[in-house]
Amino acid sequence: HVQLVESGGGLVQAGGSLRLSCAPSGRTFITYPMGWFRQAPGKEREFVAAISWSADDTYYADSVKARFTISRDNGKNTVYLQMSSLKPEDTAIYYCAAKLGQSMGITADQYAYWGQGTQVTVSS
Repeated sequence: HVQLVESGGGLVQAGGSLRLSCAPSGRTFITYPMGWFRQAPGKEREFVAAISWSADDTYYADSVKARFTISRDNGKNTVYLQMSSLKPEDTAIYYCAAKLGQSMGITADQYAYWGQGTQVTVSS
């Protein structure tokens, strides 16, 4: 079982930036494709970005393309989500997730392990 921990959330003004981090607790190494999802109040959890194990491939939701960047440092066993030009509609709890297998995924049911989430609030 992999336990993931997100950090880096907070309150930021529209147009600002934040960087989220995701790392496993304990001595577990993340050797999976990873993804970021978000869930706003009253809405379903939605895909944000995904990255392959090697970091050669990434994929983004249209709503965040060109504003968000997913990356990973396998030496530090950490996955990142750099968020820029933030908008109030980006306000949500952000979750990182690990997917078994080699291919990336864009739906929540493809991911096996999840973090507890970190709150991102963008004020107008």
